[in-house]
Amino acid sequence: MEVTEVRIKLAGGRDEKLMAFCTVTFGDCFVVRDIKVIRGAGGSFVAMPSRKLADFCPTCRAKNHLRARFCNECGAHLAPDRAERDPRGRAKLHADVAHPIRREYRNYLQDAILDAYAKELERSRQPGYHPPPDDFLVVEDDAYDEIEADGEQPPPPPRRDEHPRKFGEGILP
Repeated sequence: MEVTEVRIKLAGGRDEKLMAFCTVTFGDCFVVRDIKVIRGAGGSFVAMPSRKLADFCPTCRAKNHLRARFCNECGAHLAPDRAERDPRGRAKLHADVAHPIRREYRNYLQDAILDAYAKELERSRQPGYHPPPDDFLVVEDDAYDEIEADGEQPPPPPRRDEHPRKFGEGILP
């Protein structure tokens, strides 16, 4: 799938590892936010959006991050080494939310993001530079345009308490 747009939001200073956040649009129809540009020991690289991994307290079954030493719910002591290990022996504390499957596509995506980062960095050095706003993505929905053309108002989003599945339902066995 073709990368049709990359938007960069510069972050941090010279000494920080996080260099930028970006939003990538694919084929003018799919967006992935919170991709990070990171300064690593071997040069800059792209980190996909991720979430912290968690497990459940053996006493009360409450969900806790893998680095937690005590349960957030009941205060029970948690085992210190609960995380899986990668082949290099490092604890796996995060899981990608979205990521390329093929190495060739990952290289294509990383090159597109790093090129856009270099251009934004150059723009930031120009006089009168203004960084993009924090929420720099405009969402368009053709379905709503058609409904409004008929004179009807689009339906409001469902309220949390009206959602058919309650928060947390189905998580525990």
